[in-house]
Amino acid sequence: MHNYRNLKVFALLIPLLTLLSSCKNEFKGNDYVAYFGGEIVNPNSPYVLFCKDNEVIDSIKLDKNNRFFVQFDSLAPGLYTFKHEPEYQYIYFDKNDSLMVRVNTRDFDNSVVFCGRGDQKNNFLMEQYLKNEKDKNRLFEAFDYDIDKFTKAIDSSYQVATKFYTNKKEELKWNESFDVYAKAALDFPYYSRRELYPMVHKMRTGNDVYEQIPTDFYNFRKKVDCNNVALSSYSPFVMYLSHMLNNMGSINYHNHFTEVDLALKTNVNKMNIADTLIKNEKVKNTILNNIAFTYLLEDQNMVNNQTFLDTYHKISTDKSQKNEITKIGNAIQLLKAGSQLPEVTLIDRNGHKISSTTFTNKKTVLFFWTANAVSHLEGVHKKILSFQKAHPEYQFIGININDTQDEWKNLLKKYKFDTITELRCVDFEDIKAKWVITKIHRTIILGDNGAIKNAFTNIFELNFEEELK
Repeated sequence: MHNYRNLKVFALLIPLLTLLSSCKNEFKGNDYVAYFGGEIVNPNSPYVLFCKDNEVIDSIKLDKNNRFFVQFDSLAPGLYTFKHEPEYQYIYFDKNDSLMVRVNTRDFDNSVVFCGRGDQKNNFLMEQYLKNEKDKNRLFEAFDYDIDKFTKAIDSSYQVATKFYTNKKEELKWNESFDVYAKAALDFPYYSRRELYPMVHKMRTGNDVYEQIPTDFYNFRKKVDCNNVALSSYSPFVMYLSHMLNNMGSINYHNHFTEVDLALKTNVNKMNIADTLIKNEKVKNTILNNIAFTYLLEDQNMVNNQTFLDTYHKISTDKSQKNEITKIGNAIQLLKAGSQLPEVTLIDRNGHKISSTTFTNKKTVLFFWTANAVSHLEGVHKKILSFQKAHPEYQFIGININDTQDEWKNLLKKYKFDTITELRCVDFEDIKAKWVITKIHRTIILGDNGAIKNAFTNIFELNFEEELK
């Protein structure tokens, strides 16, 4: 399978690969020249972003064939990301690597294939990532098991992954700098499953096993360097630290707390533990931002938000204007109940621009969808159609967030959601900033005169219909 995909990539990118080959013998010992190019099938935007530690290094424009190419005169070896909104993946460059990638946005992760100098290491990272994703789905039911059976299941999976990693390391003979990421891709998903077990087991079965956890169950924590700055932007590491802090920061005896107060106390507790455990500022700020981002999007209690942000700002040393948490906190304050929804520009089926103020003056339900999530597209519209009949006093408006005008219109023609008002997002960054749209499972309810009733609900929640009354 991989051989066929690689052959397809080479065939499509021969002109670029020829250029790379002609440069192969021109490197000098002190050169750090690197090349990056490829092809985006079914592009969502005209650009590929090349980033380091979440900062954009270059914005590379696609040509008429949806291909791109860039030369970096001096690129430090290390881990980078390439983004084609809304997706991204990692790419590792050693000195003088020249890498090409082919991606189909309709199946982004499964379609990524690298070729060129340095391709084998990167294809290993992709393959390891896909194996982890497959294991995550396959092992989900294991969280229902008792602790011995659960441990046996995930240990068996980890042994298979370790063998794959060891064989590839011996075959490719990669250096220690790359091994930091290769080993992290192996270890941290496994560590995360151990951290998640007591919480997920309780959610799925109702059984609290915290008191039954063996004393050596978390011994692996001794091997984790929480201050590893090289991994500060690497998702397996960041997610592991988040799961660890969720576990360590949980409050197990909380019957006297309301749900929102418990969420506040738990997340403040997590930030304080992070402050104690993590001394490197870059790593600490990354983890604090991760905690804050998750909390602010899940709990929109305005009083608690301010208490949470006070603690966040006291601990975090990220004071820059670019701080996403500050932006999100400010935006959320503008979306509290009783406020008017900030104005954004949308577009209708005829290509006419529509201000949100023209329709947000009555009871309204706003929901979001994209062609990249077909099951959600179908599920959310099915729900809306049923609510339309039960609640004729509301207007229901679907907003497509990232498809082209033609793709969007073709989908509407195919599904025939004629009784639902459908609009399309013109500028996703604007609506993301003003309405804090970070996931499609988001619904906004407006009450009388268009005043916000609940800007952070989900149409699939059990009590959603109660909010319409």
